Amino acid sequence: MRLTSTSGSSTPVTFRHALLEGLAPDGGLYLPDEIPAFSSSEIAALRGAPLAEIAVAVLGRLVGDEFDRAQFDALVRDAFDFPAPTVGLGDGLSELELFHGPTLAFKDFGARFLARVFGYLLEQRRGHATILVATSGDTGSAVAQGFFGVPRIRVVVLYPSGKVSPFQEAQMATLGGNVSALRVPGTFDDCQRLVKQAFVDLGLRPLNLSSANSINIGRLLPQAVYYFDSYLGAAPAGGEVVFAVPSGNIGNLTAGVLAQRAGLPVRRFVSATNANDVLPEYLLTGIYRARPAVATLSNAMDVGDPSNFARLAALHGGSWERLRANVSGYRNTEEETRATIRQTYEAHRYVLDPHSAVGVAAARRYRQEEADATPVVSLATAHPAKFGAAIRQELGFEPELPARYRDWASRPVLAETLADAGYDAFRRWLLALD
Repeated sequence: MRLTSTSGSSTPVTFRHALLEGLAPDGGLYLPDEIPAFSSSEIAALRGAPLAEIAVAVLGRLVGDEFDRAQFDALVRDAFDFPAPTVGLGDGLSELELFHGPTLAFKDFGARFLARVFGYLLEQRRGHATILVATSGDTGSAVAQGFFGVPRIRVVVLYPSGKVSPFQEAQMATLGGNVSALRVPGTFDDCQRLVKQAFVDLGLRPLNLSSANSINIGRLLPQAVYYFDSYLGAAPAGGEVVFAVPSGNIGNLTAGVLAQRAGLPVRRFVSATNANDVLPEYLLTGIYRARPAVATLSNAMDVGDPSNFARLAALHGGSWERLRANVSGYRNTEEETRATIRQTYEAHRYVLDPHSAVGVAAARRYRQEEADATPVVSLATAHPAKFGAAIRQELGFEPELPARYRDWASRPVLAETLADAGYDAFRRWLLALD
């Protein structure tokens, strides 16, 4: 696979190079020049296969030619060692449950794959790296857990102070070891800005900085796998499906479009946002308007300048018309999110976390407004127990966490706090790392 920058001024690189580098030298995001496509018969042949074997087939086709296949396949199977069931909710709507991994969120898939391949490549090169990751919630915990204890790698997780849930903070700020957690006084966009500035800072080159956000193509490509897996469950007789995707930094949606380009028969995507509706507004007006993020119940989607928009636009040839022909955008209010949690539980005894509820609300509106009978799969991106207080407000009880996390509140938080959200303070902190 050859990849080039969305900014258009960098030379093509291999997947290995793009994964280790994270951001392209011109500040753009790496994107494949060509995406090898599966035929309908090849996709059908995967029906009934476990998720790990579908991952081996999909990722092997996309990037496996750059690795020893036996070693690569073993890394993939190790990363995809938990299920992602698609559960029917009736009336042509299903939920793709992406919260059965170690940190109970969809980002476990990409983070675990990236950590394993990153460690493998660094071991081959006898190199080291510092991973910078900005998070509005679930990315940081998935990356921290995925890379924890991996030799030759230090991880720095930046998150907005007071704007992640206590459980999310515990998942990424109680590990220690090779994982450093840093509170930033500001928003997710401030965290992302600091990371991007560090990547282009020549004075930080000795740290060998790289990214584990969906900025990194190695985090994004493995997320295409569960679209294949869910399609095979939701469309048992073939045909098309619609995917409704809770959207913040737009990485999950972009991974779905990559799966579509790889031959998956997706009729349309529904981009579901909270009040931070940059993409739905763009789809309506043709104007991309970044703005400060607004805090909501679905905090991991509180993004006012989604970095993966550049990839999404490039995958549609930079054409607003082509993008809106493939993606519908829906903005949800806080009350709509809360009402969807209540209504879904009352009708199906199924508990949605706030992010997944945003997706279901948009999926239902799409079906009503478009009168489209195509099966719709909405992505359940996080376990509802991660947002127990919000669920208790709507349903009167808190979902139970898996046993391995029931002591989370007693774990000491090891995070440090930046004095301010300015780059100078962050740079000094980075240079002072051991």
